[in-house]
Amino acid sequence: MTKDTQAVLDRIDVEELVQLALDLGNFDSPTGEEGPVAEFVYDWHQRQGFPVKKIAMFPTRPNVVATLPGTGGGKSLVFNSHLDTSIGKDDIWTTRRAADPMLHSAWRDGDMLHGNGICNNKGPMATWLIAAKAIRDSGAKLKGDLLLMSVVGEIGVEPVDEFTAPQYVAKEAGTRWAIQHGAVADYALVAEGTDFAIVGVEARKAFFKITAFGNDIPMYTPYVERPLPAEKSPNAIVRMSKLIPIIEEWAYEYERRHRYEGSWGTVVPKVNIGAIRGGMPFRMAKTSGICTIYVDVRTTPIQNPVDIREELHEVVAKSGVPCEVELYVYRRAYEATNAEPLAEAITSAHRQLLGRSPKPAFIPFSSMWRDTNIFNEIGIPSVNCGPGISVGGGHFAVPIADMVTAAKLYALTALTLCNRERA
Repeated sequence: MTKDTQAVLDRIDVEELVQLALDLGNFDSPTGEEGPVAEFVYDWHQRQGFPVKKIAMFPTRPNVVATLPGTGGGKSLVFNSHLDTSIGKDDIWTTRRAADPMLHSAWRDGDMLHGNGICNNKGPMATWLIAAKAIRDSGAKLKGDLLLMSVVGEIGVEPVDEFTAPQYVAKEAGTRWAIQHGAVADYALVAEGTDFAIVGVEARKAFFKITAFGNDIPMYTPYVERPLPAEKSPNAIVRMSKLIPIIEEWAYEYERRHRYEGSWGTVVPKVNIGAIRGGMPFRMAKTSGICTIYVDVRTTPIQNPVDIREELHEVVAKSGVPCEVELYVYRRAYEATNAEPLAEAITSAHRQLLGRSPKPAFIPFSSMWRDTNIFNEIGIPSVNCGPGISVGGGHFAVPIADMVTAAKLYALTALTLCNRERA
């Protein structure tokens, strides 16, 4: 390492990093309620002297974008992480632990930081904020600009039925809105938990409503006859009980058939029945004429959602259950193009710090949504790399040592990439 590079790393203060991560993690900010933590990040940038602005689709939910200006002629880079968290205290139909402090606060226990917000995704955000501060405070110069992008709406709530915009708008308001309103660079590093693997491909999704129908005229309980095969029941809920295991069988076959092996990683497109609705809890004396399941079908970069819809039509038809199939959300998957210089800079930093190249990514890391998809869709080469492991697998803690490594990794990556000639 050069003397200037070492000076940057020496400016990374462990206690400052931990405190910033805890400050961020103790804002409870489920998607749609990111305003207070966004204001905190904005104020932090102002105190540090970074030029900063809010880029907001909704005034109460701004993206915060700051800049460490370059001297000119170098490649520019975005660091990106999201401000929103995944579970609100009133999400009682998601988990019995909806109010658990693990999901809404952050704390230190020895050499570990705990909390949903820390792991997804304010801990990684704190590491690159501190990395940018260290570069600035050391006096090191970058030729290209370094953009610091803290965004709303990465976690995927989607408008459906009576759950409408603006409350249930996420991804349109976050990274996409920021990019389309000026927050652009040559490359983007999305900082989320990958255990420091480099991920340049992600799954996207197609959301379907599958609605089963019972008798048009509800039947009063004393008139319900048995035995009947499920598909002949007057109750749509009972009919749906036959279809659900059939969908589960199809899901297993689907993920095996559509496994995607790309140059940036492997996508195994999973399927999940995320919600079910049928009947009225306060009107229990009659059969339900309608029952709907909401199905999350992940996709690879080469899939067509119309093909998936046709498959589901065939599955439903074979079940004998009268149903409708509706596609109500589609977001395409992308694989990074021309992101090799960014990956090379990350790899070089990894070798300097840890003495080895990054290991291959755990398949779930490349089989989920992260905002790399938006950057790659718009044409900004992007990869994902960060400390920790996704909370989607039940991991709610990260070693402080990994946070420090991440801050150093991001600093070295910026020093390398942003000092390359843009031409």
